[in-house]
Amino acid sequence: MGKKSKKPAVAESPTLEPQTTATSTSTTSKKKTTTTSPALQSSASTSSALVICRNKHWRYISSFHGPWLQLPLEVLETLANANYYMPLPRPVDPAVFYDLVKIRQLVDGATDLAVRAANGVASSALPNPLAGGTARHMQALGLGFEFGNNAGAKLSPERRFRMREQATQKLSRAYHLDEIASSVATMQSTSTLENVAGLVLQRASNDPDANYVHFFHEKIPSRQLAECTDFRALDLIIGQRPSDCEPLRTRAIVRMFKEDFEGAAQDLTAALGVYRLQQPRHKPAVDETLQLEQKTRRRRDNPPLDERDQPSSTEVQLLFQRAGCYLTLACDHVPLALPESPIDQNGISQNGTNGSSNGVANGSSVPQEAEGGSEDKGLGKRQLEMRKTVRVYAKRALRDYMEYFKHFHYSPNLPIEVSDDFSRQVNQATHRNKRYYNQSRYANQDPGSPTGSSSGHTVYALASLFSATPPADLPPYPSTDLVSPGSATMESLQTTTEVVTYHPLLTDALHSLLLCHTLIQTSAKELQRHAHMVARLARLADGYPVFQASRSPARADWIEVLRRAENWIELSSSWETLCAPAPLPTPMSANGLSAATASVNALSITGGTTPAETEEQRKERMRQQAIIEALEDERVNDEASFKAAILARQRRAEADHVSSSNGGVPSPNAGPKRWAVDDGREYPILTERAEAVARWIREAPTGSGAGTSKRKKKSRAPKKAAKTDRSEVTEVARG
Repeated sequence: MGKKSKKPAVAESPTLEPQTTATSTSTTSKKKTTTTSPALQSSASTSSALVICRNKHWRYISSFHGPWLQLPLEVLETLANANYYMPLPRPVDPAVFYDLVKIRQLVDGATDLAVRAANGVASSALPNPLAGGTARHMQALGLGFEFGNNAGAKLSPERRFRMREQATQKLSRAYHLDEIASSVATMQSTSTLENVAGLVLQRASNDPDANYVHFFHEKIPSRQLAECTDFRALDLIIGQRPSDCEPLRTRAIVRMFKEDFEGAAQDLTAALGVYRLQQPRHKPAVDETLQLEQKTRRRRDNPPLDERDQPSSTEVQLLFQRAGCYLTLACDHVPLALPESPIDQNGISQNGTNGSSNGVANGSSVPQEAEGGSEDKGLGKRQLEMRKTVRVYAKRALRDYMEYFKHFHYSPNLPIEVSDDFSRQVNQATHRNKRYYNQSRYANQDPGSPTGSSSGHTVYALASLFSATPPADLPPYPSTDLVSPGSATMESLQTTTEVVTYHPLLTDALHSLLLCHTLIQTSAKELQRHAHMVARLARLADGYPVFQASRSPARADWIEVLRRAENWIELSSSWETLCAPAPLPTPMSANGLSAATASVNALSITGGTTPAETEEQRKERMRQQAIIEALEDERVNDEASFKAAILARQRRAEADHVSSSNGGVPSPNAGPKRWAVDDGREYPILTERAEAVARWIREAPTGSGAGTSKRKKKSRAPKKAAKTDRSEVTEVARG
């Protein structure tokens, strides 16, 4: 994103709880008097700009890429069931996994209907033996394959409209489930889907499903979503379907693009209220998992889970998005809460205005022509209020992230046979092995075991790992033998391994939690403990077999904060080293799989290899990778920033290569590694968020934000205030 055009007012401070209605539209949409779409207006004025669908601008799209887009649908459904019936912690969040299956079903069905309506023929879908894979895509492209007695029959206009209407309803349901994953799925499908909702709107202009789908598929100039989008379509849908929380979620995301983060937080709060009101039978994740653990699984009996019993990911999506809004609001208030930077002070003094010698009274852009004692006090008060505002928003973000983490689990001692068994099931499903298809060697379990396994293991909710008193039975971390290439012999003797449930947004949420603690001014010792816990979990995150690696903006910001704050929490190693992917355990058994076998299975899905390369090939590969990453970076908005992004990425890749060659960080390609992990390539361009957090560390006074210093030990009042502040932080950390 470019430079922020909207900043909070100086005297602005949040209320204790956001409003839950959030039904009013933005000022921009109120002022519009014409009915012409802003996308059409902008595209007419910028005809030379690249025009793409609106949903291609959505953030975190790269987090949802992976083999789930190409796997046959029946294989994907089999893997989702196998994942659900695994003991806790499951390899992948089952709510997201089942959403992927349903989205694939809906998008594939909509594609079939849209293509048939476009071709004007009544040919039915391909029979089951040919459904999926290359044949399905060939039919979607209109390359024939007509079956049935009425294959050549022409469709009437009414029949074609009904088919497009059904296709739009399927797409609308997919976007309701998860608009990010659905956007990725529609990008991989035929272009016929982009116009199907618009054709329905020509006849039914108030159709809520068609309006919702058309909102995502409408063509707008690239990187101009904020300027080319208003809220009229979403407001209409929200008015027609007040019991749906998903349009509120979509409107909140658009508000984020328009820099209206307070309005976005209100929309997301309202969406959470609607969701919880419409889900009276929704149980906490703990109750659901306990119910699952009490079930006795029998060999050869992993029945497909009924759709009404499948977990929902809507609440997780809303919590993550709202936490991001609060964190952004906290960072936006940092410049108003601190004195002006020395550069700004020098500029003011050069213009004939006296600079402040104590650096406290310059925290506002108010003209300094006539400074006086009363004005200094007024600026000081406003800065103190802004510091409190920063902490309040950071605490709200931390609260939502902790609620988000309650949906996922971690085990410090999962038997290796369990994870090995899941790799075997993936291999059997992808290769259509009928003998072991949809069977689990580990399914014959002890019914009396609390986790459903023959040898019990401990399971924790992720939120408990960041509490004031974390579990005491965790393996020590950081530990050099976890990342050392020479530790293969040690790993081969292990019988258990650490495992965390994977979610596409987990890595970003983990690093955002560290940014929240930094703004709250958690003590350096406690923040170091949280950082080590985040590194422990980030190195274990593995989206096998459906998600591939993605870059995390929050992780990049955290790395920049550590650099600019000179590692103020005294980490023993660089963040890239601490988060280096954990090597896979390599036990061998008569019928078991080794880590090398799992790697081969992963390559059989991705089709990748790692051949030796020359120096010239290495440099060319790094250059191409830098170009690809720069194109994906939403902060690149012109040619200058594009060139700077490429150069910065090439320099960092070269530095990592030199460090690895000199015995620094071990090469990620040395030995078996986890399947879906990023090799440390992040966004190297400094963001406003990273700059704000780093400046907060350097310049913000410690304490409650009221200017009281913790170093005053003679009086009892400051001690009491400091104690109250620490207890407040602990209470937030507990969620």
